[in-house]
Amino acid sequence: MEPENSDIEKNTSTQLAEEKNAGREEEGRAEGESSELMDRVKDFLCFSVDTIRVVIVSLIIIFVVRSFIIQPFFVNGSSMVPSFEDGDYLIVDELSYELGEPQRGEVVIFKYPKDPSQFFIKRVIGLPGETVQIQNGKITIFNNQHLEGFVLDESRYLDRKVTTSGSVYQVLGPDEYYVLGDNRAASSDSRVWGVLGRSYIIGKAWVRAWPLDSVKLFDEPVY
Repeated sequence: MEPENSDIEKNTSTQLAEEKNAGREEEGRAEGESSELMDRVKDFLCFSVDTIRVVIVSLIIIFVVRSFIIQPFFVNGSSMVPSFEDGDYLIVDELSYELGEPQRGEVVIFKYPKDPSQFFIKRVIGLPGETVQIQNGKITIFNNQHLEGFVLDESRYLDRKVTTSGSVYQVLGPDEYYVLGDNRAASSDSRVWGVLGRSYIIGKAWVRAWPLDSVKLFDEPVY
């Protein structure tokens, strides 16, 4: 009977060893799965942090761009026809006026002096320190370079048949501009509400982005 007991002990030992091995393998698999899960969690966290960083940086860039460089503007009304139509979508260049001053002929977007909650678009005609005279349908500019005055040639952006109505003799102060709409017959501008202070000017029309068949980059007219 002793051999039988010996065989039983051997079988029991073998079974215990197999169970231990199986337990180790199970523990190894569990540890592997746990490690894989942790790696996935780490990857997800890294991805989330990177995404948040990208979003934050993008928002900062958008804020800076919209506040100090460019911003969109929809033309509302017909005061700048034919240069700009109602519904045109413009990109306004704000940075240029942070670095320099508006020039004659540039189309500026500004807060309406009588109601700063409204935004207007007009063309710069008279610069600080100049005198603007409107008479017999023509605009004459007097400044240090032209003491006798010169008649403003607007043929680059207006039809030669267009005349400027009104009788005006306006002396501009150090930070004052004289602005007019291109649609001279239907524009509320400096002829109606007076000069435009520099502090009201936001930027100049840079790009027309809509409609697509009228996309255009605007430059400063040369007189």
